[in-house]
Amino acid sequence: MLYYAIKKFCYGFAVMAGVVIVVFVLFNILPGDPARMTLGQRSDVSSLEAVRKEFGLDRSRPVQFMLYLNDLSPLGLHENTAADQEKYHYQKLIALGDDVLALKWPYLRRSYQTKRDVLIILKETVPNTFVLALTAMIFATLIGVFLGVVSAVNKDTWIDKAANAFAILGISAPSFFAGIIIAWLFGFVLSDYTGLNMSGSLYSYDPFKGEVMTWKNLWLPMITLGLRPLAIIVQLTRSAMLDVLAQDYIRTARAKGLSRNIIIYKHALRNALNPVITAISGWFASLLAGSFFVEYIFGYNGLGRTTVTALEMSDFPVVMGSILFIAFIFVVINILVDVLYALVDPRVKLA
Repeated sequence: MLYYAIKKFCYGFAVMAGVVIVVFVLFNILPGDPARMTLGQRSDVSSLEAVRKEFGLDRSRPVQFMLYLNDLSPLGLHENTAADQEKYHYQKLIALGDDVLALKWPYLRRSYQTKRDVLIILKETVPNTFVLALTAMIFATLIGVFLGVVSAVNKDTWIDKAANAFAILGISAPSFFAGIIIAWLFGFVLSDYTGLNMSGSLYSYDPFKGEVMTWKNLWLPMITLGLRPLAIIVQLTRSAMLDVLAQDYIRTARAKGLSRNIIIYKHALRNALNPVITAISGWFASLLAGSFFVEYIFGYNGLGRTTVTALEMSDFPVVMGSILFIAFIFVVINILVDVLYALVDPRVKLA
């Protein structure tokens, strides 16, 4: 089991290395001077040279890439100075002349626009996106499983056809289009009845209370983000339930005189949830990445909106940091799911 986990970790490390290479190459071929973006168009030559030296922009591309890897690595070689200590917040491990081998958080560099560390920006926005993705997944799971069970139990009736039509519509409608329709309909046309806003973040500022949580601003982006996984869960649950309901042990349970609800929810549903659990584990990371345009449409202050805004302003360090974070989440969740499958299901090969 330990060997299996180590092998998955190595695969994940290789994936992250590939993502880092692609991100570095992609954003280094884009037009624009990072030093001028950081200091502004009216900056003087000496200031521009200082920023280029800070980011290693005065070096060759291979050297710049090695410096970038050194910044990202939790183990890095840095100068033993107060300036580097403040910049990287490292813990000294081994002194190597004028340098030190240090333990630190990955340094994602500074935003061109706000001059703030990208890691701090991510710490402020990721929790909001995590709440949005988690609530969207809970919404999709609860409603999707319920509709899937109802559809399977009422096979070939108008209820089944309505549930299938809803699932097809949910899969077909892109999130950005569904978001615009939902925001306009429930946040504008029916706002007097729903009490919801077209836009707004999880936290809002109250002049008397300060920053307060505004849960109603979560409803519309949550529904929009959860529509596609909801539709897939409906179809998966319906298909799995139909297969289970045709099994011999279900006929035996009916012959014993068990009630319909006990057969459906105690015996059939428990065995039909395996493919649904698989879908949920894979969809959560996708929702974190898929929240980009949903957050932008609803003005929800999260990782997605921050990344899109940074992309519009050519704030490449923020965009690069967001991409690396999302890739890291995908890799970690996939590794955890694979290891959990190996623990739960002995049929999974551990070689």
